[in-house]
Amino acid sequence: MNCKPGDCPIGCGPLTPTPTSPPAESKARVFAKRTASTVGLWAVVTAAFASRWAWAYVALIGLLVMIATIEYFRMLKAGGVKCFPRYGMLLAAVYSVALYAMLLGGGDPSLPDRLDGMAIFAAIAGAFFLQLRYPIRGLEAMQAVASNVLGFIYLAFLFNFAARLVFMVPGEGEVPGAMVLLWMIAVTKFTDMGAYIVGSMIGRHKMIPHVSPGKTWQGFGGAIFFALLAGCGLYAIFHEDVPGFATGLRVLGSWPQVIALSVALALLAVVGDLAESVVKRSLSVKDSGHMLPGIGGALDLIDSLCFTAPVLYFYLKWVALG
Repeated sequence: MNCKPGDCPIGCGPLTPTPTSPPAESKARVFAKRTASTVGLWAVVTAAFASRWAWAYVALIGLLVMIATIEYFRMLKAGGVKCFPRYGMLLAAVYSVALYAMLLGGGDPSLPDRLDGMAIFAAIAGAFFLQLRYPIRGLEAMQAVASNVLGFIYLAFLFNFAARLVFMVPGEGEVPGAMVLLWMIAVTKFTDMGAYIVGSMIGRHKMIPHVSPGKTWQGFGGAIFFALLAGCGLYAIFHEDVPGFATGLRVLGSWPQVIALSVALALLAVVGDLAESVVKRSLSVKDSGHMLPGIGGALDLIDSLCFTAPVLYFYLKWVALG
């Protein structure tokens, strides 16, 4: 007797079970996991800041850079995109170590800028050199080169502006820009937190559903509000000198500048989060990794910081300290 799978009567043989996807977690459970991960992360960040050791700051940043870079190339490989992961990870490691050595050693302040040019050249030229070993198959070669260059600039290059913030503020001590870095991290992550909390509670109108179906305009409003709460709150408390640190947040300027900066960083944080959504949706990936329950991987953690750190750095360099 011939039967269609799933229609076989009793006695015709064992039925093949239909595979089912695991049930989706409730919002409350996801929120609890995300909250626990956030508290743990802030504990690590607080420990690094409390140490007042410059090397602890750059070590934490460097660790996140390397984990995020590994996650990025794993996503590319899983998505079937040709790339050169070993070269990409090696370049990120060498660039980060060289940059930290220059920052920690002091000396000529123009050296990091020279290093940037050399590293970007190495990212482009190295990827093309590696591609020369393989035949050209349509757009595959261009995708391989472009994905490697993007990985370096997006992660190792952009996120390491967070390390530069520690050393660019004038003052005495080993970590003169520590409070500026803390302020930037707080504004950025409170933006993410506000978007998630408000969007989960009252989010109704989709913001950019073709990129990130979960983002809503109500969540966007919450992101701006939480960013202002963090930016203005920390400035009110710490804009005077903080004991144990070389300077407070006076370098950010007056209240109007702080408010404008908070809003600008919030907008950039949202764009940074959406930029990673573009990468993940292109590769059909939900999270970059599983390092942080409820949040994802290191790339999910630093995506918004990759956009806010460079802008705050250039504001301080060209406006506040220029």
